[in-house]
Amino acid sequence: MYGRPKGNGDRLQFCEVLPDYGYDGRYVHIDSLRCCDLMRKVSVLFVCMGNICRSPTAQGVFEDLVKSQGLAGHILIDSAGTHAYHIGNPPDQRSQAAARSRGVDLSGQRARKVEVSDFDRFDYILAMDRSNLEDLRYLAQQEQLGRIHLFMQFASHWNVDEVPDPYYGGNSGFERVLDMVEDAAVGLLEHIRRTHL
Repeated sequence: MYGRPKGNGDRLQFCEVLPDYGYDGRYVHIDSLRCCDLMRKVSVLFVCMGNICRSPTAQGVFEDLVKSQGLAGHILIDSAGTHAYHIGNPPDQRSQAAARSRGVDLSGQRARKVEVSDFDRFDYILAMDRSNLEDLRYLAQQEQLGRIHLFMQFASHWNVDEVPDPYYGGNSGFERVLDMVEDAAVGLLEHIRRTHL
């Protein structure tokens, strides 16, 4: 089956619909779903405590990197927090300003808390520090533990395990977070390419 061409003002395209993925002739919107989306994506969830500083920064940086490599249709990216302090709030203004200075827009993100279903939905659940790593391991089932890692294990230029929380510090802390996240993001994408793509 195939999605109908454009009509009713929507941008649509012909796209093969594979029965194995549960699609049965519904329209395919080109802006939100491409042909490659009918195949299973690699999924990545970045996690910090409140989901307003480190993990949204990692999400934004990794989204931009993936898009620049033409892989946006192959990798699903999200972020969340282990605590519910800031649910529904945008990223910290200092995180947004630091990211914006490097061409990364975080303004569309909103904080959410990690859900039990995330441990099934995401292939990589990447904690910013050991405290959040342990919180994630506590929530996960035994068979899901292999999905949970420290994000900085993918970095090549930083000999550290954790991305420090910049919340209570000055602007330099947010710049340092970006430096670390950019490095680890490159390593993560290289790993995903070798392993999945």
